[in-house]
Amino acid sequence: MTLRWVLSALLVLLLVLQYRLWFAEGSLAEQHRLEQQVQEQSLINHELRERNAVLEREVLELQGGNESVEQRAREQLGLIREGEVFYQVLDKKQRPTRD
Repeated sequence: MTLRWVLSALLVLLLVLQYRLWFAEGSLAEQHRLEQQVQEQSLINHELRERNAVLEREVLELQGGNESVEQRAREQLGLIREGEVFYQVLDKKQRPTRD
């Protein structure tokens, strides 16, 4: 009779431990999910570090002198210096049609 109780207790203990191993907090499934999240976040962090490095270089260039500011003004805003003449060349597809 006592052997049955011991075996039953061991079986229950085994089931409890198996439940904790597979389904409870800190389980193998949760560990795998957390490892995937860490990998995803590491990739995102790497991309953001690269982006920050590019932005830092741009800031340093802009702080370095007026040439980079002037270049950005010309390229992005279409500004020209006083006394310069602006020519705009259109492709055939962009030319307005005459009615």
